[in-house]
Amino acid sequence: MTETGASEHARPGTRGELLFYGVIRALLVGACKLWFRVSVKDRQKVPAEGAFILAPVHRSNLDFALVLVCSKRRMRYLAKDSLWKGQGFWAKVFTALGGIPVARGTADREALRTCVEVIEAGEPLVIFPEGTRQHGPKVEELFDGPSFVQSRTGVPIIPVGIGGSEAAMPKGSKIPKPRKVTVVVGDALPFVEQEGSKAKRAAIRSRTAELHEVVQALFDAAQASAGTPNT
Repeated sequence: MTETGASEHARPGTRGELLFYGVIRALLVGACKLWFRVSVKDRQKVPAEGAFILAPVHRSNLDFALVLVCSKRRMRYLAKDSLWKGQGFWAKVFTALGGIPVARGTADREALRTCVEVIEAGEPLVIFPEGTRQHGPKVEELFDGPSFVQSRTGVPIIPVGIGGSEAAMPKGSKIPKPRKVTVVVGDALPFVEQEGSKAKRAAIRSRTAELHEVVQALFDAAQASAGTPNT
């Protein structure tokens, strides 16, 4: 985790940060539409107000920009904590854009607490449930992060498939290729209240398994729409 506490990254954006986010979002969405001909299906399934957890598949560094087509609202992101290394200029930029540092590959409790605080403040949150970029057509085993945060906050999880991003910019690539990209938004997975710690733990595991199936189906649909072979 970073040297900064959870409260710093959980605070609402200042007026300047919100304006900065809006400008950067407009530039990125415009570039994605021009270069990747990105389209989004069922965008109306993303709530226009209130907090929610957006849970996209993750195949490319482009995915952070591509999910911006889902909502004009400022969405908060979990991102690898190395981006905040040194607490310099870029750390301030990522914080202004709503980033939340997380130690990848671990159950980062501080990051999860920050996520809960962000949701409780009414802001949308993006969590890539696969944790880090993966490769190929199969959605890998998911972390319980989205399900855990939902269990603590009661907000819906909005699953998302992104097709074509790996073809546009696979891992190790420096320059993105002009490939068609499609984003498909799924139906919200609502919170179901459970009594007792054992039942709650079981519900988190069950929700993660359900999310895995849904995200795989959305990923398949997005790949097909983008014209990317799912092999």
